[in-house]
Amino acid sequence: MAELEKKQQKQRMQKTISILKKLYPSDGTALKFDSVFQLTIAVILSAQCTDVRVNMVTKELFKKHKTPEDFVKIPQTDLEKIIYSTGFYHAKAKNIKGMAKIVHEKYKNKVPKTMNELLELPGVARKTANIVLSEGYGIIDGIAVDTHVRRLSNRLGFTAFQNPEIIERDLMGLVPKSEWWNISNMLIWHGRKVCASRKPKCADCKLNKLCPSAFVF
Repeated sequence: MAELEKKQQKQRMQKTISILKKLYPSDGTALKFDSVFQLTIAVILSAQCTDVRVNMVTKELFKKHKTPEDFVKIPQTDLEKIIYSTGFYHAKAKNIKGMAKIVHEKYKNKVPKTMNELLELPGVARKTANIVLSEGYGIIDGIAVDTHVRRLSNRLGFTAFQNPEIIERDLMGLVPKSEWWNISNMLIWHGRKVCASRKPKCADCKLNKLCPSAFVF
C-alpha cells in the first residue's frame, strides 16, 4: 500500500473508530462467564453459533460443570448432549475436553496468559486466544477476527482478504494498539445491529459516508 493511501486509510479508520465509540461506548463481549476458563469454553462454542445460543447453553452447562477437572471427568457423550444446539457438537466437545485436560494437568487449572501457550490448546485459534487474553486478562496481543469483523472490514474497505490472519494483520496496521480490543467488539456489535450479512441497514448506518460499500447491497 502506497504511503499516501495508507495515511488516508488510517485517517478513515480513526473516523470510523470515533463514530463506533459513540455508538458502542462500553460494550464488551456478549458472552456470559464467571471465569477465564468458562470464557474459553464459551468462545469455543461460539464458532458458527450465535452468542445468544451459546449463553443459553452455558447457563445450563456451568451450573454443574465449572472447573477444568469437571470437564475432564464429564463423559464426552454427556457433554455433546448439552452443547448439541451450538452445532459441530462432536468436535467442540472433543476440543473442550482436550483443552480442559491440558489446563488441569499442565497449567494447574489456570488458563495460560500468552498467545503461544493458548494456541497449543485444542479448539483455540487466534480469534479465541485474542478474546481470552483481552476479555479474560486485559492483555491486548492482537485483534479478534470473527465473521462480523471479517464482513465489515471488507465492506469498509480496510482489507481485501477473507483469511482471518491476514485481516488481523491489515487491521493491526491501521488501528492504534490502544484500540485493538475496542475495534473488534465495536465491529461485532455493529455487524449484529446494523451491518447484517444479507440486509445491511445502510440508510440507518452512521458509517455510510465513510463506507465504500454503502447502498451497494
